[in-house]
Amino acid sequence: MRLNKLMAVLIVLVLTCTALFADEARLLRNPDICGDKVVFVYAEDLWIGSVNGGEARRLTTFSGVESNPRFSPDGKFIAFTGEYDGNMDVYVMPVTGGEPKRLTWHPAPDLVRGWTKDSKKIVFASNRDAAPSASIYKFWTIGINDKMPESLPVPRIFKGKLSPDNTKIVYQMVYPWETEWRNYRGGQNNPVRIIDLKSLEVQKLPWDGSNDNTPVWIGNKIYFLSDRDFCMNVWSYDLNTKELVQNTHFKEFDCKSLESGKEKLIFENGGYLYVFNPEHGEARKLSVSVHGDFPWARPHYEKVDKMIANYAISPTGKRAVFEARGEIFTVPAKNGSVRNL
Repeated sequence: MRLNKLMAVLIVLVLTCTALFADEARLLRNPDICGDKVVFVYAEDLWIGSVNGGEARRLTTFSGVESNPRFSPDGKFIAFTGEYDGNMDVYVMPVTGGEPKRLTWHPAPDLVRGWTKDSKKIVFASNRDAAPSASIYKFWTIGINDKMPESLPVPRIFKGKLSPDNTKIVYQMVYPWETEWRNYRGGQNNPVRIIDLKSLEVQKLPWDGSNDNTPVWIGNKIYFLSDRDFCMNVWSYDLNTKELVQNTHFKEFDCKSLESGKEKLIFENGGYLYVFNPEHGEARKLSVSVHGDFPWARPHYEKVDKMIANYAISPTGKRAVFEARGEIFTVPAKNGSVRNL
């Protein structure tokens, strides 16, 4: 039996089992919150919904990837990273939807991080002035009607947020190239820092070598994600009392993509979105529905000859069995049909 020949011709009908009309959607990513609205990524498109859950409305439909949506503080616009023309750039659109406006054109990736507090400029991370392919990012700002971005005076910063008075930034300095290594302890980990934009004085938050990332600001408290209890949860640090507190206690799935509004936090865990109210100290799961035309979910033919992971020969040598794309197939040595088990 010539296995290479069989692998080259094996084409299967794939039925993606997606609950298009399910009451509750999962795999919701990159959320943000503003007042009574939430925005998030689902199936690489942007969707907007209520802070109470329920039906969400799609904002973008392009086949490229949209990510990192961020509300302007005044609630009028959403900035996001769009991969519309083969590169990740900064785009902005009205919160009601409409044509996205492209703001950056550099071939380096421009990753939206937020806005200045006056809603006039978008903050994004880029390695555009570093060596090619270097993972040294810094923050830049650009207004909706600006032609060129301006850099902030912090030499290295990957994620972070401006303070409520725009005078400081709380930030994660290092870009981690391995984000799913649970309980990793090594050089990619670094403490959360606060820098004064005028004096450039840097303050480090308490740190024990854990993976601390994605810091945000509410009032005089810093909230961030940390795996100090060996699962990524939301922690807070009070700048007045110097008190460090664990705010959530998830055990099965890690918390990801922490963002803040004026009074609430939002994050993802296990594919669901959670809203955390610091005043009440409770994380509330949102039940979100998404309905739309999803071409990738239609039954279709998929060539899987490049995706075969394992194979074996039957005891008689008359058939072979293959594993590809999550399916098991038997293939005849000479005559017969391919069977999807």
